[in-house]
Amino acid sequence: MNAHTHPEQHPSPQDRPARLTVGVVGTGRVGPALAAALRLAGHRPVAASGVSDASVRRAAALLPEVPLVTPAEVLARAELVLLTVPDDALPGLVAGLAETGAVRPGQLIVHTSGRYGTAVLDPARRAGALPLALHPAMTFTGTPVDVDRLAGCSFGVTAPDELRLAAEALVIEMGGEPEWIAEEARPLYHAALALGANHLVTLVSQAMDLLRTAGVGAPDRMLGPLLGAALDNVLRSGDAALTGPVARGDAGTVAAHIAELRAHAPQAVPGYLAMARTTADRALAAGLLKPELAEDLLGVLADGGTA
Repeated sequence: MNAHTHPEQHPSPQDRPARLTVGVVGTGRVGPALAAALRLAGHRPVAASGVSDASVRRAAALLPEVPLVTPAEVLARAELVLLTVPDDALPGLVAGLAETGAVRPGQLIVHTSGRYGTAVLDPARRAGALPLALHPAMTFTGTPVDVDRLAGCSFGVTAPDELRLAAEALVIEMGGEPEWIAEEARPLYHAALALGANHLVTLVSQAMDLLRTAGVGAPDRMLGPLLGAALDNVLRSGDAALTGPVARGDAGTVAAHIAELRAHAPQAVPGYLAMARTTADRALAAGLLKPELAEDLLGVLADGGTA
């Protein structure tokens, strides 16, 4: 649930976290930006851990004068600890920190993984920590611009009921919009974001490559207005925003597309077919694609345009 949709759910002053010392374990693209946003809200970053050259540079740019120390030392210095490591590394990190006694009772332990809720933090919770899952639904560059982009960014929030208002307050302090995600829904939530954002990057990059092959000198300039309008339309109207040859049932045009792709970019054919079939199914269900036109179109897609 979005806390901004229901004013009665806004954290009251007693639910807002006090000014906290903040530590970051994993200075990738996300952690330093969140810590910098918390600093703007009055909290105090005091320690970070990161080993790669890129991590050290990010920490220096976003968290100047914050010392780089071991993960255990980060936990020793901070009341609020951000665990901003890759998803696959998170369970082992949490277990290791708990087993070595680095976790302190009453310490806020926050991870930013989209995949996990708070169950992954159970070893820390058993050591007395307060577990929160705060996932920003945003892509990060690892530069100071990320802090500004947090304004209005939705966060997937999962926390025990007694910590829910405190979790939402932290998100609001970072400029974000809290959206409650149930523990069992986290994997589906994360899959949805990956499908929309990560695959969009692949689709757009592939479209730019094809336009260059077709002789377009500035494919980014050509696609920008088109994709911007398409994104705005679908966010407003859903499937009703569908346009193009699949939604119109233009089987001949789709067959020509597939033939050109086979000739010039065969690696793009499987993705085109998969997305065209999904588009046709959704257009049919939405009443946009006429059934009498769908038969020929689906036939072209079924045989991959080779008939």
